[in-house]
Amino acid sequence: MELRIAVKSVQQHAVEKLRAAILNGFFKPGDRLVEMDLCARLGISRPSIREALRSLESEGLIEIIPNRGPQVPVLTWPQAEEIYRVRALLEGEAAALCAKRAGPEQIEGMRRALADFERAVRNQDSARRLSATAEFYRVMQEAAGNALIDELLRRLLARINTLRAQSMSRAGRAKFSFREMRAIFQAISKGDSRAARKAAETHVRNASLAARVMVENAEAERKVTPLKRKKGKQK
Repeated sequence: MELRIAVKSVQQHAVEKLRAAILNGFFKPGDRLVEMDLCARLGISRPSIREALRSLESEGLIEIIPNRGPQVPVLTWPQAEEIYRVRALLEGEAAALCAKRAGPEQIEGMRRALADFERAVRNQDSARRLSATAEFYRVMQEAAGNALIDELLRRLLARINTLRAQSMSRAGRAKFSFREMRAIFQAISKGDSRAARKAAETHVRNASLAARVMVENAEAERKVTPLKRKKGKQK
């Protein structure tokens, strides 16, 4: 039994490290994840790495391509735009329901997450920004009390976090994101469902605009890089 727990903890550690590396942009969309390289970086066995990669594949953070192996998925802007449209609908409804149903403990949980996010923005801690944002929405979705909305957003969580990381990496975006999340919180704490819905939809819309710039810039860079390599070989 102790051996199984140890093996599981090694795999979980690998999953957490790789997830953070992807969400923080160390591994970028289109990057291949080479098993031997990951073994050397993390100091664990190949079977443990493979199990970790399978877990990340189930989250949607990587895809395993035949004859190429695992890589970070490339999310095009049309695909990202669809996610943002769904987010606006689901998170807008969740915020409205939360304003009606949230209790004192859930309001306090959102307040703590928002304060944590503000500190992360001030300290320029990108990993902490993402975890605080995720906690803010986790509490909001729980308080909304709609199991289907919560399930659908959880299925999108990996892709949402990837886009959050990209949108917040744009200069100045994190500060605006804090103000928008604060508006959501204030509306919810006042029990104003209409204002909460509007604030949540506005936040998603603005995040979408920031993410579009970053996604399209990344697409342009991926197109230019092969040309640079080709020219380099010709010299």
